[in-house]
Amino acid sequence: MKIAEVAAQSGLSIDTIRYYEREGLCPPIPRGADGQRRFSPQVLDWLVLLAALRETGMPLRRMKHFAELYAQGNATVPERKRVLTDHARHLDAQAARIAECKALLAHKLSLYDTILGETS
Repeated sequence: MKIAEVAAQSGLSIDTIRYYEREGLCPPIPRGADGQRRFSPQVLDWLVLLAALRETGMPLRRMKHFAELYAQGNATVPERKRVLTDHARHLDAQAARIAECKALLAHKLSLYDTILGETS
């Protein structure tokens, strides 16, 4: 796959994919005879994971650490699992805070509906 296809399928911009490659977040990406990158389905899957981690607020420094572990092979699976478990816990806590905020907003909106209903 070419970079434009990978960008479309991963949701990342071409610039972001190039940046991730420069920063060592991606495994080495071979180039064809024309000099253009040729992405494998495995690299696409990896980029989709990176996009999800970034979208959910994982810091770039943590993503780099995770990518370094991945590059070291299966011996690092326990540590990689810990990184993802920690991130999942962070997301759970964030979801709970969002739910609290959503409930507060719903309460306020209900009050506003009541006020607006009285003056209509």
